[in-house]
Amino acid sequence: MPALSDIDCDVLVVGSGAAGLSAAVTAAWHGLKVIVVEKDPVFGGATAWSGGWAWVPCNPLARRAGIVEDVELPRTYLRHELGEHYDPAMIDAFLETGPRMVAFFEQHTALQFADGNAIADIHGETPGAGTGGRSVIAAPYDGRKVGRLLKRLRTTMRETSFMGMPIMAGADLSAFLNLNRSLSAAWHVTRRFTRHLLDLALHGRAMQLVNGVALVARLAKSAEDLGVLLWESAPVTELLRDESRITGARVNTAKGPITVHARKAVVLAAGGFANDIERRKALFPRTPTGHEHWALPPPAVNGDGLRLGETAGGRIDTDVASPVAWAPVSQVPHSDGSIGHFPHIIERGKPGIIGVLRNGQRFVNEANGYYDYVSAMVAAAPEGEEVASWLICTRAFQRRYGLGMSRPFPVPVSVFIRSGYLKTGNTLEELATACGIDPNGLRATLHDYNHHARHGEDPLFGRGSTPYNRKQGDPAQQPNPCVAPIEHGPFYAVKVQPGCFGTFAGLKVNPHAQVLDAEDRPIAGLYAAGGDMASIMGGHYPAGGINLGPALTFGYIAARHMAGVTAFEQEIDHAAHR
Repeated sequence: MPALSDIDCDVLVVGSGAAGLSAAVTAAWHGLKVIVVEKDPVFGGATAWSGGWAWVPCNPLARRAGIVEDVELPRTYLRHELGEHYDPAMIDAFLETGPRMVAFFEQHTALQFADGNAIADIHGETPGAGTGGRSVIAAPYDGRKVGRLLKRLRTTMRETSFMGMPIMAGADLSAFLNLNRSLSAAWHVTRRFTRHLLDLALHGRAMQLVNGVALVARLAKSAEDLGVLLWESAPVTELLRDESRITGARVNTAKGPITVHARKAVVLAAGGFANDIERRKALFPRTPTGHEHWALPPPAVNGDGLRLGETAGGRIDTDVASPVAWAPVSQVPHSDGSIGHFPHIIERGKPGIIGVLRNGQRFVNEANGYYDYVSAMVAAAPEGEEVASWLICTRAFQRRYGLGMSRPFPVPVSVFIRSGYLKTGNTLEELATACGIDPNGLRATLHDYNHHARHGEDPLFGRGSTPYNRKQGDPAQQPNPCVAPIEHGPFYAVKVQPGCFGTFAGLKVNPHAQVLDAEDRPIAGLYAAGGDMASIMGGHYPAGGINLGPALTFGYIAARHMAGVTAFEQEIDHAAHR
């Protein structure tokens, strides 16, 4: 980083997650001089700790696989899912530009994708719901290709890796879950883990990059190749403006304060306000002190972008169904005394597990989306009580699928029992006592659940009734991949509390990603994308990847707008859009 008190650029990007790096790479490819400033000492933000999936309907990978659908189908789905929060202009900008965004990165940068063609939208009963072809994820990436920049990138979240090794959703994860059931799976796991141990010995970190870390690494490498200046440990303290526009920002760096003059624009992409205690108190339900919540983004994701936007005259759009992108989280006591947060994404849809409240009663279809699980938990927990639930299963289930942070066989489970993370009981009454659950309520719930589960049925909540449910289940369990009885102890349980992947309330923008003032006029020179921008989903969660898909797309949209570009960079088959 230059030891300067002033520096000029065309575009200053605040934040280094998917939205910020998307904007930076796109702007630089179009010939603009770009600086990315990141508050943390590593790049990647919340994106690096995410699963990395991006929801982008009608994307090129789906079309190449023969999944060609009219764009009116996902538009119909969103219209029904979002209801009164459906904004036609914003949704159209996303649906029309998203496929172009994917094609741009594929054809012109190091960001390559793998498809999610087997992933269904969450609410299969909604008109227009997709059964596949609407999701993409960054393709696995060899960390050696990133070069010296790799040491400046955030590593995988401790709780969602195995000894620092990230596991990719799909065939990779399936192999780990079937380790003791398939020779090919065992061979895959052996090769992956052996290589990881070698990488740890030689490089001190995972080099087989997947999920969110692969997305960040590919974008950061693309940015570096295009001459983008990447500054870490460089928080923005204030925006600069003249009489007509935002002109740059003051940035604190290791070499002292620097004034960055941005000829074209500043992009706010600092990730939202998941760790802003005051805004959580004001906006999150059932969070009176701001601390009744376990956010998954890094601590530095605490509302800086929103505060900067407000000082420039931007306004926060809180007219959303939910201000928070809920995720069910358990607190993990680590041996070093720290407390980690584990997101319960995988095991809830598997056969032989249920979620109950303190009264021992179920409250939701556990195989539905993570957002649905927590929103139902928040609604069902009695006022005045802690919002929490317990995921309950047998030891056989835990050894087969894992339970939260405790991994399946052959990984030992005793350390999680000793730490109190897992509660156990040889009988349901013992388990209920250990958890503080009403034993009579739990026994009655299991009696009713098991009566139907023996036939693969769940009349109370309909587990296994949608394509999304069945994808979350185990195809070996028939007739319902999501339902099996919970009968023979010992029994295990883990406590689940409200957490989030990010926030939905944010700066109000127009379809060009320009931040709007109180009169809905664009603030010249100021854009927002990702978590700093109010979610186009209006606080709803219709599909996995509805954070990263719009983040990548509106970062791309913002950069093209500030560069004055109208023609797209490539031709793709848009027959499905006619």
